[in-house]
Amino acid sequence: MNRLVECVPNFSEGRRPETVQAIIDAIQRAAPVHVLDYSSDADHNRSVVTFVGAPEHVEAAAFAAIEKASHLIDLNEHQGEHPRIGATDVCPFVPLRGVSLDDCVQIARRVGQRVGEELGIPVYFYEAAAARPDRVNLEDIRRGEFEGLREVIQTDPDRKPDFGPAALGSAGATVIGARPFLIAFNVYLDTDDVEVAKKIARAIRHSGGGMRYLKALGLLVEGRAQVSMNFTNFEKTPLHRVVELIRREAGRYGARVVDSELVGMIPQAALVESAQWYLQLDNLKPEQIIENRLTELLSDAAARAAAEETVRILPSGARRAPESPLRPEGFIQAVAEGTATPGGGAVAALCGALSAALAAMVARVTVGKRRYAEVEDEMRQVAERADQLTAALTDAIAEDVEAFNLVMAAYKIDKEDPKRAEQIQAAYMRAANAPLHVARLALDCLQLAETVAEKGNVNASSDAGVAAQVGLAAVEGATLNVLVNVKEFANAHLAGQVRGEVVAVRDRARVAYRRVMATLEARAELK
Repeated sequence: MNRLVECVPNFSEGRRPETVQAIIDAIQRAAPVHVLDYSSDADHNRSVVTFVGAPEHVEAAAFAAIEKASHLIDLNEHQGEHPRIGATDVCPFVPLRGVSLDDCVQIARRVGQRVGEELGIPVYFYEAAAARPDRVNLEDIRRGEFEGLREVIQTDPDRKPDFGPAALGSAGATVIGARPFLIAFNVYLDTDDVEVAKKIARAIRHSGGGMRYLKALGLLVEGRAQVSMNFTNFEKTPLHRVVELIRREAGRYGARVVDSELVGMIPQAALVESAQWYLQLDNLKPEQIIENRLTELLSDAAARAAAEETVRILPSGARRAPESPLRPEGFIQAVAEGTATPGGGAVAALCGALSAALAAMVARVTVGKRRYAEVEDEMRQVAERADQLTAALTDAIAEDVEAFNLVMAAYKIDKEDPKRAEQIQAAYMRAANAPLHVARLALDCLQLAETVAEKGNVNASSDAGVAAQVGLAAVEGATLNVLVNVKEFANAHLAGQVRGEVVAVRDRARVAYRRVMATLEARAELK
């Protein structure tokens, strides 16, 4: 996986394991994402799920989770220690690899719009996705909780949601956003006096004049006072410093820290930093940690193996590349087999990957040439973006195959099964989303082809032209696959939205293709 986004939705349910499992099942059915962790707390009556995947897959899975939670969790009956306003109370997207925070903002906005329009749930954007400065902080949006928001959402313009109706149903409202990695960490005290925990929380959190990147609440959990915290930047506000501050504050009230608790996941660096501080290992080097060293060695071994496979030594001493990259018979034969997959969608994705690869090639044969010194930086950027698109579209080949296999599997479900229709619809949505994603990426490929056609090495003009041709083929082929799948949507409004988007992408691609051809013809005359 080359591009990774993390999603950490918090659900207002921590006492019914079957409900939490149903939500996790919905996540895993919606897209090929990996659920890394989930935890539930009965006193908080809250569950936190952590899953990762490619951006488009995480986006689909997040919406499915919010939809499922809205059917299973009734905020009118919910009680718990933790503040909340919705069944899916908060849903943040976190960039992990090959993805920017702004990319996650766009994911949050798209999911939020769908939740508001399709599910009728009020949506507020927070952190980096906030549409208003007074909604950056989650606690400001959640003030008054579900019961307080229910009273004012219809009358107070300051509480009007960013998307969705200005009214709360049983699923409440949902806060959706984008943010850096966050650590949820709780400390327990040897007292049942919750006021002690509240005083400590006020003293240590940023809003109370404490640590800059720390949010904290004082709660009573299982008869013990708990300081519940969110670290929004563990590098600048480390765990050990906060724990020591809690110890000192607790001592003022005759209390002490007895244990702590991690909610969700934590980066290794946060634990290493705390261990280094407590053990006073000031000169600890990363390579002294055996897991780091093993990872480095395994990576080196993998790189060496790849190099040995890429360049083979012949008996004559000459070198040549292995046959596999230049002889794609396996994929071609699989397409020709007469089976439903791989089919046109996978071939469209392959065309897109080839388009991006050609754009990268033209950019790289431009870099380093004195004649093109003025565009060298731009060509480097084109090559980098093209590499990202090549990887994403290569991944999309398998995604298209898997998506349509799910359609065929859904039709094999017993016709008496009440969930059969729902499964078929979910499969068709995924089968439409896969080529829609290919069309979007392939349009980006065409735009790169346009750049290298205009500014790249003129000796590679034909390669830029082929990049545009296979890029357009990718968009056209993906569009056909989207249109054939949306015909099966039961939701006519959603079908219209998807159909409208892919046709718009196709039209933009055709215009871009014509511009590339005109540019190449003009450059050929000047050559």
